[in-house]
Amino acid sequence: MTHRDASTQGKYTFMEDHIYAVSDSLHCPLLHDQATQCPEQHLVHTELLRNDRLCLLYTGLSVDAFEALSDDLKEGCSISQLHPKDQLLMTLMELRLNLLQADIAERFRVSQSVVSRIISQWLDFMEEKMMCYVPWLPRKTIQATMPQSFKEHYPLTTCVIDFSETPLQKAHNLDSRGESYSHYYGHNTIKFLIAISQCGLIMFISPQYGGRCSDKFITTNSGFLEYLRPGDEVMADRGVAIQERQVKLVLPAFTRRGLPLSEEDTTNMRRITNVRVHVDRVIRSLKNYRIVSQTVPINLAPKFDKILRVCAGLCNLRGDIIQEDK
Repeated sequence: MTHRDASTQGKYTFMEDHIYAVSDSLHCPLLHDQATQCPEQHLVHTELLRNDRLCLLYTGLSVDAFEALSDDLKEGCSISQLHPKDQLLMTLMELRLNLLQADIAERFRVSQSVVSRIISQWLDFMEEKMMCYVPWLPRKTIQATMPQSFKEHYPLTTCVIDFSETPLQKAHNLDSRGESYSHYYGHNTIKFLIAISQCGLIMFISPQYGGRCSDKFITTNSGFLEYLRPGDEVMADRGVAIQERQVKLVLPAFTRRGLPLSEEDTTNMRRITNVRVHVDRVIRSLKNYRIVSQTVPINLAPKFDKILRVCAGLCNLRGDIIQEDK
């Protein structure tokens, strides 16, 4: 296999099963230019996004970041007479606040069926267009942006990985229910892997798996290993195994047979815990998009892979303005 220093999640043909590789051609007609919009048209985005505070509330982005995203997605799916920015705002509000579609329809003065079509098609378009928002950084960039806490003790670390789970509505099918049941949480969940650089940029997010899947299985089958090169170091939690790739794992120490940890192991574990807090913060910022943190309906599960990738791209676009909900 040929490895590259700089690549974007989605460029490898063998990852088509994970919907990372998509065609460059767009099948949706172009949006009407803003000048062709009716001047009397009700523009919701001008009313709701009056400042950064409101924009963060409804979209998870600053006003400038929303405008930049809107400019990047100015050629989208035209399935409604709504202004393009209103269609984008509608989709972001669904991701950020997980509102009922009937509520969104009332806010935008359209029917619920229109809301459903707009959100569904914009998710498809955004997932395709925003692949470059989740890049696998080259080694030089990783080294240049590494925080001091990593430079002191783990200067060769390539990425930090962790796993997260989202509640899933119980399926009627018993087999499906068993595949998604998480013994750790005691209910049905969707599980996924996330890899970040030391500076907090999301570099990889896996497809969804049932909560029953082990960390080792997801690591091996998600496509994450294809981004690693010989000599890389991956900081992870216990339960992760990477073999036959000449990749070093940095893991916290754990007790065996009830014996206490040595002083050296205790110190090492504390150092790893102190730097792994970055991945915990990124996961919290990802779950600020409530569609990722709240119970996922069964009918939404087929699109959850795309939702994860879009929300990961939005977190990277948000950058250093990330704030936790209170």
